[in-house]
Formats: sequence, structure tokens, C-alpha cells
Amino acid sequence: MNAAGPRIVIIGGGAGGLELATQLGHKLGRKNRAQIILVDKNRTHIWKPLLHEVATGSLDSDLDGVVYSAHAAKHGYQFQLGTFCGLNAETKQITMAPIADDSGHTILPERQISYDKLVIAIGSVSNDFNTPGVKENCFFLDSHQQANRFHDALLDSFTRVHQSESINQLNIAIVGGGATGVELSAELYHVTEMLKIYGLSKMTAEKLNIHLIEAGPRILPALPERIAGSARRELTKLGVNVMENTRISEATAQGFVTSEGEMIEANLMLWAAGVKAPDFIKSIELFELNRANQIMVKPSLLSTVDEAIYVIGDCCACQQADGSFVPPRAQSAHQMAECVEKNIIHELNGEPREAYTYVDHGSLVNLSRFSTVGSLMGNLTKNSMFIEGRIARLVYISLYRMHQRAIHGSVKTLGLWFAEKVMRVVRPRMKLH
Repeated sequence: MNAAGPRIVIIGGGAGGLELATQLGHKLGRKNRAQIILVDKNRTHIWKPLLHEVATGSLDSDLDGVVYSAHAAKHGYQFQLGTFCGLNAETKQITMAPIADDSGHTILPERQISYDKLVIAIGSVSNDFNTPGVKENCFFLDSHQQANRFHDALLDSFTRVHQSESINQLNIAIVGGGATGVELSAELYHVTEMLKIYGLSKMTAEKLNIHLIEAGPRILPALPERIAGSARRELTKLGVNVMENTRISEATAQGFVTSEGEMIEANLMLWAAGVKAPDFIKSIELFELNRANQIMVKPSLLSTVDEAIYVIGDCCACQQADGSFVPPRAQSAHQMAECVEKNIIHELNGEPREAYTYVDHGSLVNLSRFSTVGSLMGNLTKNSMFIEGRIARLVYISLYRMHQRAIHGSVKTLGLWFAEKVMRVVRPRMKLH
């Protein structure tokens, strides 16, 4: 333990990790009761539920991201850039992979960071279920870099259709009828309608052909059936070809092959079917894992194998009383961060830890400017309250504002809202580069 108190290392600056680092920075770091270190492989943070907007250009990650180093300086914690690649529980050290520049020159060699308390918040990645050809031919939306790559390919496709005399259709196939696939489908129609404002008038929504492919009996399987039905109707009205009960057996350069042998041709293919914790977590050979590589935890969110390691967010396997696992959602990560914040402070004060209980505040799906549908209250009441339209849209936006408030405070969140209003006047409504 160092002179400034225990060293608390948080791996992963997603919704849960960044909120936890911020709150511990305020309550412990600024008062020199602990040294708080946040580690992430990226320099900036984008709220993961907004990655589909980065992918379509509705959101500019360069302008709307949170720069970790600048944020750390203001909120009482330290930031270290790097990729977590190893863990020694006996010596209480994590290993960071070497950092190289674009030319391959080493910026930093492999190094170790010691900890007294460790919080693993490394999030999740798409689960391709070992489907042949997916890694080679599909885009993913696990990070803002991947979202930017899809955005570049989308702009290239828009340009090709606009400037070609022979190409009259842009086919996009999305595997996975969860929130990401559903929201991306609607957002693609929204940005296509805006193209005529920016000179790409020949690339119209009529030339956009989107296949939304879901292996299960309905889209949005984790949400109530009424929400799924409403979202399906809205997507169908837009022109999306919603394909339920359709399993993909292979991805090729030409498109997806179904288990029935049908070819779904596509110019752009995106995989958003299921999530799992990153595969490398298995190579550590320390933790008890579930089938999705998530780390099993005790009710306090401590790992089942080590009293010095907490786990939060999508990589956390927290089993509920009914045997199900807490779903990998932003609201889960937010609640877990609050629980671990309390438990770390309780430990410092010699008080007992609290058990984590997931509270479902409901689910919302944003279909761009066309519609928003969802349910509020979740298991807080016997019956969820179904909402849609403008009220649902306002509630959806408020979830992001709550995240901003947790990492910036009320005053800066209000300032960011005002700045966004001003920027809408002076910058394009979609990113075109």
C-alpha cells in the first residue's frame, strides 16, 4: 500500500468503469485516501449505446467523446493508456501490452501495474458463435474504432451509388435483432434521407435495401413482446426486411448464407448477434467463467476466486435469485459501479460490504427520428408501462444525460447540452468524412 492509501486500479473506461473512476476520484482520490488509476486501450470514451450513431455519422466521436486524460485531471484519478493482457493475483500486478505507433515503433514496452484493489470492467465483444467467414467479411460495433470503420465503408457505398450509372441499390445485411441491430436499421434510413441536403441526391432511401436477420422467433428477444411488435411494425414501414427464425451458417464476400442454403446478398455486412466477454480472459486461467466468458462473482461483485478483485459491467456474471444472469446493459453497469463504489469505501472504513441487486428500470429502443418505443419501471411494478413516441424519445435521451451527469456533474452536463444545440446550427447534421 502506498503513502496515498490503497491503489485501486480499474480496467476499462466504459459506462461502468468511467463512472466508478469518477466517483472514487471525487470521494477518495481528491482527499488522498486512495490512488485511483483507470486503464483503457483507447484515449477517448463514447457511451456504447450510441455507437450505432457513430457508425452512421449521426454522432462524431472526435467531437462527442470524453478524453480520459483531461477528464482524469479534473476528477481526482489518473489515466494510463494500454491494453490489459495479463494478471498475477499472487503479486497483485496486471500486465499491459507494449504500445506501438502506426509505424510499429515502440512507445512503451510491456509493463506491470500493481494494485491493492482491482476492478475489471473490460466490457463485451460480439459473439460470432464461430460462424465461418464472419471475422473476415463482417463489420462489428464493439468500439468507436469499429464504428468509424463501418462509417467510412458506408460513405464509400453512398458515393458509389450516387456517382454510378449502373448501380441502383445498396444492400446492407445486419445479423442480430437486438437493440443494436434494430436501432442501426432505423438510423441508416434516417441518414440516407439527409444525403440530398449534402449533394448526394441520387442515393435515396428507395435505393437502400436493409435485411435485419434474427435467429430467434422475434426481434428484441430480451424485451417485452409488445415493444418488439411495435418496433417490427415501424421498421417494416421504413422498408426494412425483417427476417426472423433465420439462422446464418456462413458469411462470404457476397453475403450471408442461411442454414437453409439461401444467399442473402449484401454490399455491407454487420454482425451484432450476441455478446461475450473477450476471449483472452480465459487465458488468464484464474477466474470461474460462464459460457459467455463472463467472470463469476459473489453477491458483493467480488470475483469468486479473489477477495481483491471486483468485476462490473458486461464482463460480470452476476447470478440472480431466479438463476438468470444480470443482463449486459448500460443500466446494469451503472448500478454495479454504484455498488462497488460503496463497497470499496465500506472496506476502507472497516464496514461490511453490500450485496448487489439489479433493478430493471425498463427498456427503450430508439428508431432514430421515426419513433422510440419501450417500457418503463420494469420489475419495480407488477406491470410495465408501455410508452412510445415523443415521451419515449425524451426518456431515451435522458438516459444519456444521466450518464453524462455521473461523469461530468450537473453544471457541465447542462453546458454540454447547450453546446450541442449551438453546434447543430454550425456543423452538418451528419459526419461526411
